[in-house]
Amino acid sequence: MNQNSEMTRTLGFIPVLSLVIGTILGTGVFLKAAIMSQYLGNSMWVLIAYVVAGLLSLAGALTYAEIGILFPRAGGEYVYLKEAFGEMPAYLYGWQRFWVSAPGTIAAYAVGTATFAAPILNLDWMGGQKGFAVILIIVFSCLNCLNVQLNGRLASVMTFLKVAMLVFIIGGVIFLSKSGTQENLMASGTAFPGFSAFGAALLAALWAYDGWNNMPMVAGEIKNPSRNIPWGLGLGVLVILGLYALIHYCYFYALPFNEVLTANSKVNPQALPVAAKVAQSFMGPAGVLFLGIAMMFSAIGAMNASILTNARVPYAMAKDGLFATSMAKLHPKTESPYVAILVQAVFSVILAMSGSFDQLTDYVVFASWIFYALVTASVFKFRKTMPDAPRSYKTWGYPVVPVVFLILAVLLLINTLWTSPQESMWGLVIIMAGAPVYYIQKKYFTVLPQRATE
Repeated sequence: MNQNSEMTRTLGFIPVLSLVIGTILGTGVFLKAAIMSQYLGNSMWVLIAYVVAGLLSLAGALTYAEIGILFPRAGGEYVYLKEAFGEMPAYLYGWQRFWVSAPGTIAAYAVGTATFAAPILNLDWMGGQKGFAVILIIVFSCLNCLNVQLNGRLASVMTFLKVAMLVFIIGGVIFLSKSGTQENLMASGTAFPGFSAFGAALLAALWAYDGWNNMPMVAGEIKNPSRNIPWGLGLGVLVILGLYALIHYCYFYALPFNEVLTANSKVNPQALPVAAKVAQSFMGPAGVLFLGIAMMFSAIGAMNASILTNARVPYAMAKDGLFATSMAKLHPKTESPYVAILVQAVFSVILAMSGSFDQLTDYVVFASWIFYALVTASVFKFRKTMPDAPRSYKTWGYPVVPVVFLILAVLLLINTLWTSPQESMWGLVIIMAGAPVYYIQKKYFTVLPQRATE
């Protein structure tokens, strides 16, 4: 076995919490309010959709926390699915993560960053917005080939600054906004837009929360995982839920509903994002520059955290003999899975060059939630098959919380198939394309697994 194939536990509680918050807090909080307003037609239901999405994500995180302390190894959901349901479902998860979710998430953050940078920087010499997105993916993928402890500290600093900027916007609207009124909140009415529209808006909101599942992917590098995994997941999602509720309240408090509705519109690509309009309400023209920089920084931080965590899935699969063995290589000095990171970067670049922001995020969320539901279901199996396993934390509200999560996840997936059939079907096709590859590999190719030394 390669002596450099095992990871070192170097991440403490603050870096773990920062990874949870930093991976979630990216572009969606700044961009999705407009499209959700178009789906729902009034501010009250946009706020409700954000809260529901947050509670749904929290229910998933509370369940993942119990599973995470049972299997504190690199790979996260891949490991849980393999232990619960066997190699085939785990392989399909890793397959879609490798081809869809990981590069799609990274590409969406890069495209979002480029969108924010366009009004501020001259991107023509870098190949426009797509060229700038590609440069970001390459640069930060190379940075993630450095020591994970260094990247954990970087994630902590970037997360602190992102939260501080969001708090600054919230405070500015509440105390300084000249256009803010309670009438803005209720002027659009309160009529329920229907379950189909609410489901589509919920999918958009879930993109803003997506990433809560990423931290367990680096569980093999977390100190004291029985404490830091549940506390990091639960507290991280709670912090995000509170921030998102407050910032969206501020959006509709500071602006008339029509101003939110037409922000970053597909009809008018030059329209300002919602958050930039809100910053203008208390900072004047300087608000656009401030928000552009803040949104760039937020998206870059989330992209960096996604690159760090997602590369651990092909690494874990390669160690089990289910992926190319080169993916399990760790750099002899930095101890990073550098091959997995660089290959992941290639596919991220391809997606960044091919799709729009909303197409990429819908593509990612639908494929991901199929496996979020399966992983959550595994908690019931582990309660039966491992009843005496040490659990420093048990899922809060069990069995109600995971059951509610599963019901809502299934309803969300059905609704997405109905409202976004093209994106959904492509996601399903790519997932199922992994099945013949798995069987061919098992039958005709022998890949010797590199087992971890526990």
